[in-house]
Amino acid sequence: MESVETITAGPTADGQACRGAEDLPFDVFAKACPSRETLGHVTGRWGSLTVGALYEGPCRFNELRRRVDGVSEKMLSQTLHALERDGIVHREAQPVNPPRVDYELTPLGRRVAERLLALIHLVEEDMPSVMAARERYDAEHPAG
Repeated sequence: MESVETITAGPTADGQACRGAEDLPFDVFAKACPSRETLGHVTGRWGSLTVGALYEGPCRFNELRRRVDGVSEKMLSQTLHALERDGIVHREAQPVNPPRVDYELTPLGRRVAERLLALIHLVEEDMPSVMAARERYDAEHPAG
């Protein structure tokens, strides 16, 4: 039987324990639990697309910006900083002129990306059903 190390998160800002089930040290459903913030960073629009794009391999900032179509320079920078702080992304500045910065997923980031990409692929595969549901809804609820 595998041994699982449990890390106690301790109390949240409002004094509540940040625990869900007995074996889970963090509870994303608790308002002040830090896992909720990380989940937001990973599953937000730009976070999920950035993590998914980096799964393909390391990227420079502008390569990543082209891959994540529609993201602004400011939003991509903020997203990368948050993901780096959470240990999802590793940033490496190369000591060259002009400066070069590469971003890649950490081992944790790769595990997150695998699960995230499974969800992305599920959504993409089922888009015909989604589009049909939207058409039915719009027909039943005309804009008024």
